[in-house]
Amino acid sequence: MKRFLPLALLLVVGAVTVASAQTRAPAPSPAAPPANPTPAPISALDGEWKGTSDGGSCNAPLDYVLTIENGFVDGSSYDTTARGPVPNPNKSAPPPPTPGLWQIHGIVGKTGSFSLIAVASVKGTSHREGKLAARSEGGGLTVSETSGCRRTVRLTRG
Repeated sequence: MKRFLPLALLLVVGAVTVASAQTRAPAPSPAAPPANPTPAPISALDGEWKGTSDGGSCNAPLDYVLTIENGFVDGSSYDTTARGPVPNPNKSAPPPPTPGLWQIHGIVGKTGSFSLIAVASVKGTSHREGKLAARSEGGGLTVSETSGCRRTVRLTRG
């Protein structure tokens, strides 16, 4: 009998637990999301922007492609004249690589003028970063380098 007492006690405790669980009130349902969520603010400059810069002091124009979505700027500029490695017959030191691709990021300002950051995609330990100044002009967007080659581009939607 002593052998069955712990088993009987376990069954009684289990039955009481199941019974008490059945008498509990159901858990409240999670709050439903609002019927009309507030949309994110949309910038007047939202859309696709494209253009080609002047050569600046480097005499190397860049093609720009920017996307502005809800005021966030994401895009790139690339040098269409950049070429891959060339043979070096005189065994002299090769010239330093020039950035052929720049990644551009930023946030549109409320005043119509805002700053962008450009980071070069280059091999090795050479990390290149530049700042751009952007402003809305009429139906276009003007982006200028604040250092380096000092190129300027007038972008149009498209």
